[in-house]
Amino acid sequence: MRDIGVDDFTYPSVLNCLTSKKDVKIGQSVHCRVIKTGFQGYNLIGNALVDMYAKQGDLSYAFKVFNTILDRDVISWTSAVTGCAHNGSHEEALKLFCKMRNSGVEPDQVITSSILSSCAELALLEFGQQVHANFMKSGLQSSLLVDNSLVTMCANCGCLEEADRVFKSMANRNVITWTALIVGYAQNGKGKESLGLYDQMILSGIKPDFITFIGLLFACSHAGLVDQGCRYFESMINVHGIRPGPDHYACMVDLLGRAGKLLEAEKLLDEMAVEPGATVWKVFLAARRKHGNIDLAKKAASVLFKLTPKDAVPYVMLSNMYSKADKWEDAAAVRKLMKSKCISKEPGYSWLEMNGKVRRFMSEDRSHPKSDQIYLRTSEVMGLIKNAGYVPDVNFALHDINDEGKEQGLAYHSEKLAVAFGLLYVPQGAPIRIYKNLRVCGDCHAAMKLISKMFCRHIILRDSNCFHHFRDGTCSCGDYY
Repeated sequence: MRDIGVDDFTYPSVLNCLTSKKDVKIGQSVHCRVIKTGFQGYNLIGNALVDMYAKQGDLSYAFKVFNTILDRDVISWTSAVTGCAHNGSHEEALKLFCKMRNSGVEPDQVITSSILSSCAELALLEFGQQVHANFMKSGLQSSLLVDNSLVTMCANCGCLEEADRVFKSMANRNVITWTALIVGYAQNGKGKESLGLYDQMILSGIKPDFITFIGLLFACSHAGLVDQGCRYFESMINVHGIRPGPDHYACMVDLLGRAGKLLEAEKLLDEMAVEPGATVWKVFLAARRKHGNIDLAKKAASVLFKLTPKDAVPYVMLSNMYSKADKWEDAAAVRKLMKSKCISKEPGYSWLEMNGKVRRFMSEDRSHPKSDQIYLRTSEVMGLIKNAGYVPDVNFALHDINDEGKEQGLAYHSEKLAVAFGLLYVPQGAPIRIYKNLRVCGDCHAAMKLISKMFCRHIILRDSNCFHHFRDGTCSCGDYY
């Protein structure tokens, strides 16, 4: 077409074709042609370039183009925001969305769906609810895209009743809709309900996909349903023709490992149809840690050291195993090895969202402006639950110090500080929603159960693995976590 000539409609068509190709060089060559032919100032072309670069995962180029667009419309902003969301830059997506609103541009269905998805990933329930409320006030008709993202956000924030309400109000549902709720039930400790929802989906004529089975196997794993999990795994291959991937195998290894079937888990790992990656080996290591098998844990850790040489997780897990077994010299040796390789552990922290602000807490951290009140309340709470039968589990204090020091360290774990803040400032009757970047320890789990009973509060704690709904002294996970 160079001999014929191109126009401002030709380039967007070409760039849209390139969004699915993971070859940024071809896109850059077209971009060069755009500049050479003097079309770089056209909004339609600029929007297509932003979209193309973002979908190819090159956000730096996407923003270089975005910043040159003078008269940005909703498509310009949507291309940038959805690009951030799809590439995992969720905080940046929210910042851009706020800038867009401040510039006077109203969101459409696509950008609303992307922002709700980012809120789901960041567990920002209040912000997501505000976005959806403003969308409804705008008079725009909802869409399957928006409703699916809303179901996912509610489920990811532990609001199963709201997710279920949205689901039931939807006139049309697809496999994404059903899967969002199946996964949501599984993550919130309702494994059997998750499986029941799957049966309803099949009866409705919707075929499951790759992700549906991850949700099902996760549900079986966290509910201890070994036989059912194995049947779902077989039906995925034999009935639905879905080839299992690393995530499915990780769920199966987790399912067997949690149930103490370590030999079966090891056999499955050896027979995997795909090369076991880091996720599978981490699950295998966690299973060995749970059942105290240090020798086999060392084997799994050594594999992970090679697969992910800069990942702190296997080092921390192995070190914690040694500490729990009072093998302090071995634990110190692992930490020394980490230090020699310049590997740093991700610090554990917890956070709450309240009144549009995120409050973050770290273990024994006093940087919060209300730290005096928070620590005083934490001490009061720990004293009250001790009188009710709580005994600190010093096995989760992973430092070689006396029991008194271990007990004090446990008392000020980040989730305990967060719940003390919640008891002080979250209105009575409203759930206290806490999020943590790592797994909740057994001592904090036991403490949360008693706190929920003594203070008559619904405490929702989402750790890196699943949700824990504490009510009346019990947890939705049934202590199987």
